[in-house]
Amino acid sequence: MISVESLSKRYGEIKAVNDLTFEIKKGEVVGFLGPNGAGKTTTMQIITGFIKPSEGRALIDGVDVTVSPITVKERIGYLPENTPLYDDLSVFDFLSFVASVRKLNGKRDQAIKETSERCGITEVLDRPIGTLSKGYRQRVGLAQAILHDPPILILDEPTSGLDPIQIGEIRELIRELGREKTVLLSTHILPEVEQTCNRVIVINRGSIVADSQIENLKAELSGGSIRVQYKGSTPPDKFRSFGRIEDVVEDEGVWSFRITPKEPTMDIREEIFIFCKERDIVLLEMYREKRSLEEIFKELTLEGDSR
Repeated sequence: MISVESLSKRYGEIKAVNDLTFEIKKGEVVGFLGPNGAGKTTTMQIITGFIKPSEGRALIDGVDVTVSPITVKERIGYLPENTPLYDDLSVFDFLSFVASVRKLNGKRDQAIKETSERCGITEVLDRPIGTLSKGYRQRVGLAQAILHDPPILILDEPTSGLDPIQIGEIRELIRELGREKTVLLSTHILPEVEQTCNRVIVINRGSIVADSQIENLKAELSGGSIRVQYKGSTPPDKFRSFGRIEDVVEDEGVWSFRITPKEPTMDIREEIFIFCKERDIVLLEMYREKRSLEEIFKELTLEGDSR
């Protein structure tokens, strides 16, 4: 559905996007992550045909967005970070205008009715957009993006500035849309990615630093650290053959610490169990630690800053 090939964008001496290549298949919901200035919005603007790349290309269903921008835009619903709305128009008039641009013609009223119900804005159709809350404005923005029932949605920070209740409502709507459409979602709210996306692309300084299924990414970058708790007089130093020992705590004869294996992908729990059994060490607890997506995101982007 979306194919990005060796995509770059320069603004003078600044390279906002640097040789990006990725593909998003039909039905995928992909989180597009990166710190401020990483190139997310620029990439989305290229994919949607709003700006041209300096090098490379972006294709929608095999159609080059630079060669045939109108054809591409017919298949895309786009919600920019700063939702472009006409404050003086009522919600209905605004959606009517969008419907005319999208050439819905005789389907206009039905499309507005169905989209309004789906986005929860039926009760504000007659109100001027300028009087709406931030949450309703975002809903209207989503409504204009899906009014023509596109197979692909590009959403740039769709929950930015919303309160927790509004975020939950928009998130649920995105989850529903993701069941039937291909979605590329940019956000700074990492729990949102975990709850709505099945894959994540992380970029930093215009380059991809990770592209994986979320669970696979966690597994790949978990570091394999093992948390151990045992009772006895054997000092934790005896476990150093397994790897690096950290966070050692002793409380009334109960020791707890973390072991990071010499090979990060190794699972050394069985070896630790046998080690304790052979030495009559009372093993109270042992588990492999899992890191949050936020911790992984920080590691990936901080590593990128150090290069």
